Amino acid sequence: MKLKKTGLLLVSGVFLAGCAAMATQGDGNDLAMKMLKEDFRSKGPATMERMLNQDEAQKLCSEYPTERPKEVAARIEATQMKNIKLPSDGKYLGKWQEGEKVAQNGRGMQSSDQVGGVNGGNCYACHQISKQEISYGNIGPSLYNYGKLRGQSDAIMQYTWGKIYNSQAYTACSNMPRFGHAGILTEGQLKDVMALLMDPASPVNK
Repeated sequence: MKLKKTGLLLVSGVFLAGCAAMATQGDGNDLAMKMLKEDFRSKGPATMERMLNQDEAQKLCSEYPTERPKEVAARIEATQMKNIKLPSDGKYLGKWQEGEKVAQNGRGMQSSDQVGGVNGGNCYACHQISKQEISYGNIGPSLYNYGKLRGQSDAIMQYTWGKIYNSQAYTACSNMPRFGHAGILTEGQLKDVMALLMDPASPVNK
């Protein structure tokens, strides 16, 4: 029994060493891409194009997955800041009631979803938002009383919109999805989420 275990460990060690050597030689990424192209197929909104075609920010975040040089982070943030599109009509706030629906909805852009279907923001997966909702994640900061604490100055409105639209403009390689830039949420949905956070009548600010 011990011999079998020892042999298995040796084989595992050789396999891992081989993988490490492959990655060291720079073939790891090529092999991963080859496997993706062979084993995955586009289905619904989950397309191979979405999976394989990275923009500059995604490539840099993949190259530096944990820590990155300050100049790289600054480069990502600067390029992503240029990609932010402010509301076409200059108005930031929609309906907070609809924003709550977006925040609660975790569906969208999965292989089981319909192409062109309505996506959700799944905001409660990472944030506390309203006091009434007791089930929420803590990957991101609490947003309860967000508007009440910050007010509605032009600077705050632009910052909040920008953060939702493209979070990497403010924090390189942020875990938060780039809801506007990636086309996850429509401009109308972004306005509704803004209202959820900023409207004094929203439960967020009660």
